[in-house]
Amino acid sequence: MKKVIALLTGGTTGEWVVSVKSAATIAHNLDPDKFEVYKIMLTQQGWFYEPADSVRIEIDKNDFSLIIKGRKVTFDGVFIAIHGAPGEDGKLQGYFDMLGIPYTTCDALTSAITMNKGYTKAIVQDIPSLQVAKSVQIFSNAPYNLADIKQNLKLPYFVKPNNGGSSIGMSKVKNQYDLQSAIDKAFKEDTQILIEEFIEGREFTVGVVKLDGKVTVLPATEVETAKEFFDFEAKYTPGVAIETTPAKLKEETRKRVEEIASAVYLKLNCRGVVRIDFILLGDEGDFYFIEINTIPGQTATSFIPQQVAAFGLPLNDFYTKLIKETIG
Repeated sequence: MKKVIALLTGGTTGEWVVSVKSAATIAHNLDPDKFEVYKIMLTQQGWFYEPADSVRIEIDKNDFSLIIKGRKVTFDGVFIAIHGAPGEDGKLQGYFDMLGIPYTTCDALTSAITMNKGYTKAIVQDIPSLQVAKSVQIFSNAPYNLADIKQNLKLPYFVKPNNGGSSIGMSKVKNQYDLQSAIDKAFKEDTQILIEEFIEGREFTVGVVKLDGKVTVLPATEVETAKEFFDFEAKYTPGVAIETTPAKLKEETRKRVEEIASAVYLKLNCRGVVRIDFILLGDEGDFYFIEINTIPGQTATSFIPQQVAAFGLPLNDFYTKLIKETIG
Protein backbone atom coordinates (compact mmCIF):
# COMPACT_ATOMS: atom_id res chain seq x y z
CA MET A 1 0.00 0.00 0.00
CA LYS A 2 1.52 3.31 -1.09
CA LYS A 3 1.84 6.08 1.48
CA VAL A 4 0.12 9.33 0.48
CA ILE A 5 2.65 12.13 1.06
CA ALA A 6 2.19 15.89 0.84
CA LEU A 7 5.42 17.54 -0.31
CA LEU A 8 5.10 21.04 1.14
CA THR A 9 7.09 23.78 -0.58
CA GLY A 10 7.19 27.56 -1.01
CA GLY A 11 6.98 29.70 2.10
CA THR A 12 6.64 33.37 2.94
CA THR A 13 10.29 34.51 2.91
CA GLY A 14 12.99 35.15 0.30
CA GLU A 15 14.05 31.55 0.71
CA TRP A 16 10.98 30.24 -1.14
CA VAL A 17 13.08 30.13 -4.33
CA VAL A 18 15.45 27.60 -2.72
CA SER A 19 12.46 25.71 -1.30
CA VAL A 20 10.95 25.20 -4.74
CA LYS A 21 14.27 23.82 -6.04
CA SER A 22 14.60 21.55 -2.99
CA ALA A 23 11.09 20.17 -3.57
CA ALA A 24 11.95 19.43 -7.21
CA THR A 25 14.93 17.29 -6.10
CA ILE A 26 12.86 15.51 -3.45
CA ALA A 27 9.94 14.84 -5.83
CA HIS A 28 12.32 13.44 -8.45
CA ASN A 29 13.82 11.04 -5.87
CA LEU A 30 10.72 9.81 -4.03
CA ASP A 31 10.07 6.21 -5.03
CA PRO A 32 6.81 6.13 -7.07
CA ASP A 33 6.31 2.49 -6.11
CA LYS A 34 6.20 3.42 -2.43
CA PHE A 35 4.73 6.93 -2.35
CA GLU A 36 1.85 8.81 -3.93
CA VAL A 37 3.15 12.39 -3.83
CA TYR A 38 1.19 15.65 -3.99
CA LYS A 39 3.31 18.80 -4.21
CA ILE A 40 1.58 21.51 -2.16
CA MET A 41 2.61 25.14 -2.64
CA LEU A 42 2.34 27.46 0.35
CA THR A 43 2.35 31.20 -0.39
CA GLN A 44 1.02 34.44 1.13
CA GLN A 45 -2.02 33.98 -1.14
CA GLY A 46 -2.91 30.47 0.02
CA TRP A 47 -2.03 26.76 0.11
CA PHE A 48 -2.79 24.85 -3.05
CA TYR A 49 -2.13 21.79 -5.18
CA GLU A 50 -1.59 22.46 -8.88
CA PRO A 51 -2.05 19.32 -10.97
CA ALA A 52 -0.64 19.36 -14.49
CA ASP A 53 -4.05 18.82 -16.10
CA SER A 54 -6.25 21.31 -14.21
CA VAL A 55 -6.44 24.51 -12.22
CA ARG A 56 -5.01 24.86 -8.73
CA ILE A 57 -6.94 23.26 -5.89
CA GLU A 58 -7.02 24.92 -2.46
CA ILE A 59 -6.08 22.87 0.60
CA ASP A 60 -8.79 22.62 3.26
CA LYS A 61 -6.82 23.85 6.28
CA ASN A 62 -9.40 22.42 8.70
CA ASP A 63 -7.94 18.95 8.19
CA PHE A 64 -5.20 19.52 5.55
CA SER A 65 -7.07 17.68 2.80
CA LEU A 66 -7.83 18.08 -0.91
CA ILE A 67 -10.92 17.44 -3.01
CA ILE A 68 -9.85 16.17 -6.44
CA LYS A 69 -12.65 15.36 -8.90
CA GLY A 70 -15.06 14.73 -6.03
CA ARG A 71 -12.60 12.49 -4.16
CA LYS A 72 -11.25 13.56 -0.79
CA VAL A 73 -7.47 13.12 -0.43
CA THR A 74 -5.95 12.93 3.05
CA PHE A 75 -2.28 12.42 3.83
CA ASP A 76 -0.31 9.80 5.75
CA GLY A 77 2.41 12.37 6.32
CA VAL A 78 4.02 15.61 5.19
CA PHE A 79 7.50 16.09 3.76
CA ILE A 80 8.20 19.70 4.78
CA ALA A 81 10.61 21.37 2.33
CA ILE A 82 10.05 25.00 3.34
CA HIS A 83 13.18 26.89 4.39
CA GLY A 84 12.59 29.80 6.75
CA ALA A 85 9.06 30.72 7.86
CA PRO A 86 6.68 29.04 8.40
CA GLY A 87 8.35 25.67 7.75
CA GLU A 88 11.51 25.95 9.79
CA ASP A 89 10.31 28.00 12.78
CA GLY A 90 7.85 25.50 14.28
CA LYS A 91 4.59 27.06 13.09
CA LEU A 92 3.71 24.35 10.56
CA GLN A 93 4.91 21.64 12.94
CA GLY A 94 2.49 22.92 15.62
CA TYR A 95 -0.34 22.94 13.07
CA PHE A 96 0.35 19.34 12.01
CA ASP A 97 0.73 18.27 15.66
CA MET A 98 -2.79 19.57 16.34
CA LEU A 99 -4.12 17.62 13.35
CA GLY A 100 -2.17 14.49 14.30
CA ILE A 101 -0.39 14.32 10.93
CA PRO A 102 3.28 13.19 11.12
CA TYR A 103 6.01 15.10 9.28
CA THR A 104 9.68 14.72 8.34
CA THR A 105 11.26 17.47 10.46
CA CYS A 106 12.11 18.34 14.06
CA ASP A 107 9.10 18.98 16.31
CA ALA A 108 7.57 22.42 16.91
CA LEU A 109 9.62 23.26 20.00
CA THR A 110 13.00 22.25 18.55
CA SER A 111 12.19 24.03 15.27
CA ALA A 112 11.27 27.25 17.09
CA ILE A 113 14.33 27.21 19.35
CA THR A 114 16.87 26.34 16.64
CA MET A 115 15.51 29.14 14.42
CA ASN A 116 16.91 31.48 17.08
CA LYS A 117 20.71 31.38 16.86
CA GLY A 118 21.24 32.92 20.30
CA TYR A 119 18.93 30.49 22.14
CA THR A 120 20.47 27.51 20.30
CA LYS A 121 24.00 28.48 21.34
CA ALA A 122 22.86 28.76 24.98
CA ILE A 123 21.59 25.16 24.89
CA VAL A 124 24.56 23.51 23.16
CA GLN A 125 27.43 25.43 24.75
CA ASP A 126 28.09 22.88 27.53
CA ILE A 127 28.57 19.95 25.11
CA PRO A 128 32.11 18.54 25.60
CA SER A 129 34.70 19.74 23.00
CA LEU A 130 32.24 22.27 21.53
CA GLN A 131 33.03 26.01 21.57
CA VAL A 132 30.75 28.95 20.75
CA ALA A 133 31.81 32.44 19.69
CA LYS A 134 31.37 35.22 22.24
CA SER A 135 28.25 37.19 21.30
CA VAL A 136 25.67 39.83 22.24
CA GLN A 137 21.95 39.57 21.43
CA ILE A 138 19.96 42.78 20.86
CA PHE A 139 16.29 43.49 20.18
CA SER A 140 14.66 46.18 18.05
CA ASN A 141 12.14 47.07 20.78
CA ALA A 142 14.75 47.45 23.55
CA PRO A 143 17.62 49.93 23.97
CA TYR A 144 21.17 48.75 23.30
CA ASN A 145 24.52 50.41 23.90
CA LEU A 146 27.01 50.41 21.01
CA ALA A 147 29.89 51.34 23.32
CA ASP A 148 29.18 48.32 25.57
CA ILE A 149 29.04 45.97 22.55
CA LYS A 150 32.37 47.29 21.26
CA GLN A 151 33.91 46.92 24.71
CA ASN A 152 32.67 43.34 25.19
CA LEU A 153 33.51 41.95 21.74
CA LYS A 154 36.72 41.92 19.70
CA LEU A 155 36.73 43.00 16.04
CA PRO A 156 35.86 41.80 13.48
CA TYR A 157 32.18 41.15 14.27
CA PHE A 158 29.55 39.08 12.52
CA VAL A 159 26.15 40.79 12.62
CA LYS A 160 23.24 38.53 11.70
CA PRO A 161 19.47 38.31 12.01
CA ASN A 162 18.79 35.88 14.83
CA ASN A 163 15.94 34.04 13.14
CA GLY A 164 16.90 34.26 9.48
CA GLY A 165 18.36 31.72 7.12
CA SER A 166 20.53 31.62 3.99
CA SER A 167 22.72 34.45 5.38
CA ILE A 168 20.27 37.16 4.29
CA GLY A 169 20.91 40.45 6.14
CA MET A 170 24.30 39.31 7.45
CA SER A 171 27.41 41.51 7.58
CA LYS A 172 31.05 41.17 8.57
CA VAL A 173 32.21 44.32 10.38
CA LYS A 174 35.94 45.09 10.37
CA ASN A 175 35.71 48.72 11.47
CA GLN A 176 33.82 49.62 14.66
CA TYR A 177 32.32 52.67 12.93
CA ASP A 178 30.45 50.38 10.51
CA LEU A 179 28.65 48.52 13.32
CA GLN A 180 25.52 50.70 13.35
CA SER A 181 24.87 50.35 9.60
CA ALA A 182 25.30 46.56 9.87
CA ILE A 183 22.78 46.49 12.75
CA ASP A 184 20.32 48.57 10.70
CA LYS A 185 20.69 46.15 7.77
CA ALA A 186 20.04 43.12 9.99
CA PHE A 187 17.02 44.77 11.66
CA LYS A 188 15.39 44.97 8.21
CA GLU A 189 15.24 41.14 8.31
CA ASP A 190 14.47 40.47 11.96
CA THR A 191 13.56 42.05 15.31
CA GLN A 192 16.42 40.20 17.06
CA ILE A 193 20.08 40.37 16.12
CA LEU A 194 23.15 38.39 17.12
CA ILE A 195 26.49 40.21 17.12
CA GLU A 196 29.36 37.80 17.60
CA GLU A 197 33.12 37.73 17.38
CA PHE A 198 34.38 36.48 14.04
CA ILE A 199 36.08 33.09 14.28
CA GLU A 200 38.92 32.60 11.79
CA GLY A 201 39.32 29.02 10.63
CA ARG A 202 38.25 26.37 8.13
CA GLU A 203 34.49 26.28 7.49
CA PHE A 204 32.56 23.02 7.38
CA THR A 205 29.02 21.77 7.34
CA VAL A 206 27.76 18.29 8.19
CA GLY A 207 24.40 16.53 7.88
CA VAL A 208 23.04 14.50 10.76
CA VAL A 209 20.02 12.21 10.42
CA LYS A 210 18.37 9.29 12.14
CA LEU A 211 18.23 6.31 9.77
CA ASP A 212 17.13 2.81 10.71
CA GLY A 213 16.80 3.96 14.33
CA LYS A 214 20.41 5.16 14.58
CA VAL A 215 21.81 8.71 14.60
CA THR A 216 24.00 8.89 11.49
CA VAL A 217 26.54 11.63 10.73
CA LEU A 218 27.09 12.11 7.00
CA PRO A 219 30.52 12.94 5.53
CA ALA A 220 31.35 16.61 6.23
CA THR A 221 31.79 19.24 3.50
CA GLU A 222 34.51 21.89 3.63
CA VAL A 223 33.44 25.26 2.24
CA GLU A 224 35.98 27.69 0.82
CA THR A 225 34.96 31.02 -0.65
CA ALA A 226 36.89 34.06 -1.83
CA LYS A 227 34.08 36.19 -0.39
CA GLU A 228 34.28 37.61 3.14
CA PHE A 229 31.90 34.95 4.38
CA PHE A 230 29.54 32.26 3.10
CA ASP A 231 26.63 34.55 2.16
CA PHE A 232 23.50 33.97 0.03
CA GLU A 233 25.41 34.46 -3.23
CA ALA A 234 28.18 32.06 -2.19
CA LYS A 235 25.59 29.47 -1.12
CA TYR A 236 23.45 29.51 -4.25
CA THR A 237 25.63 30.76 -7.12
CA PRO A 238 27.63 27.99 -8.82
CA GLY A 239 31.38 28.60 -8.77
CA VAL A 240 31.42 31.22 -6.01
CA ALA A 241 32.38 28.67 -3.34
CA ILE A 242 34.53 25.54 -3.49
CA GLU A 243 32.84 22.65 -1.73
CA THR A 244 34.81 19.51 -0.93
CA THR A 245 32.80 16.44 0.05
CA PRO A 246 33.98 14.46 1.91
CA ALA A 247 36.19 17.08 3.58
CA LYS A 248 39.86 16.25 3.95
CA LEU A 249 40.11 15.64 7.69
CA LYS A 250 42.35 13.52 9.88
CA GLU A 251 40.65 10.35 11.10
CA GLU A 252 40.69 11.49 14.75
CA THR A 253 39.18 14.87 13.73
CA ARG A 254 36.44 13.12 11.74
CA LYS A 255 35.56 10.99 14.77
CA ARG A 256 35.49 14.07 17.03
CA VAL A 257 33.21 15.90 14.56
CA GLU A 258 30.86 12.89 14.49
CA GLU A 259 30.71 12.77 18.30
CA ILE A 260 30.03 16.49 18.67
CA ALA A 261 27.48 16.60 15.81
CA SER A 262 25.62 13.58 17.27
CA ALA A 263 25.62 15.25 20.71
CA VAL A 264 24.14 18.46 19.24
CA TYR A 265 21.43 16.43 17.44
CA LEU A 266 20.47 14.64 20.65
CA LYS A 267 20.74 17.69 22.94
CA LEU A 268 18.37 19.67 20.72
CA ASN A 269 16.02 16.67 20.39
CA CYS A 270 16.24 16.73 16.58
CA ARG A 271 14.29 14.57 14.15
CA GLY A 272 14.74 14.04 10.42
CA VAL A 273 17.79 15.45 8.69
CA VAL A 274 19.55 18.59 9.98
CA ARG A 275 22.75 20.36 8.98
CA ILE A 276 25.31 21.73 11.42
CA ASP A 277 27.73 24.47 10.35
CA PHE A 278 31.00 24.71 12.24
CA ILE A 279 34.56 26.04 12.10
CA LEU A 280 37.78 24.25 13.01
CA LEU A 281 40.59 26.47 14.26
CA GLY A 282 44.23 26.14 13.21
CA ASP A 283 45.41 22.64 12.43
CA GLU A 284 42.00 20.98 12.96
CA GLY A 285 41.86 22.37 16.49
CA ASP A 286 38.85 23.65 18.46
CA PHE A 287 35.36 22.96 17.08
CA TYR A 288 33.28 26.16 16.99
CA PHE A 289 29.53 25.73 16.54
CA ILE A 290 28.05 28.28 14.10
CA GLU A 291 24.42 27.25 13.60
CA ILE A 292 22.03 24.42 12.83
CA ASN A 293 19.56 24.20 9.94
CA THR A 294 16.60 21.93 10.69
CA ILE A 295 15.36 22.00 7.06
CA PRO A 296 18.58 22.06 5.04
CA GLY A 297 18.50 22.66 1.30
CA GLN A 298 17.89 19.67 -0.96
CA THR A 299 18.60 21.30 -4.32
CA ALA A 300 20.75 19.40 -6.82
CA THR A 301 23.84 21.34 -5.62
CA SER A 302 22.97 21.43 -1.89
CA PHE A 303 25.20 19.94 0.79
CA ILE A 304 22.88 17.13 1.94
CA PRO A 305 22.53 15.44 -1.49
CA GLN A 306 26.34 15.77 -1.89
CA GLN A 307 26.94 14.18 1.52
CA VAL A 308 24.39 11.39 0.98
CA ALA A 309 26.20 10.51 -2.27
CA ALA A 310 29.57 10.51 -0.46
CA PHE A 311 28.00 8.27 2.20
CA GLY A 312 27.25 5.78 -0.58
CA LEU A 313 23.45 5.89 -0.35
CA PRO A 314 21.22 6.61 -3.37
CA LEU A 315 19.08 9.71 -2.73
CA ASN A 316 15.99 7.61 -3.48
CA ASP A 317 16.85 5.21 -0.60
CA PHE A 318 17.79 8.12 1.69
CA TYR A 319 14.36 9.76 1.35
CA THR A 320 12.61 6.40 1.76
CA LYS A 321 14.50 5.78 5.03
CA LEU A 322 13.86 9.38 6.17
CA ILE A 323 10.10 9.01 5.66
CA LYS A 324 10.06 5.59 7.32
CA GLU A 325 11.88 7.03 10.36
CA THR A 326 9.75 10.18 10.76
CA ILE A 327 6.34 9.34 9.29
CA GLY A 328 6.32 5.55 9.67
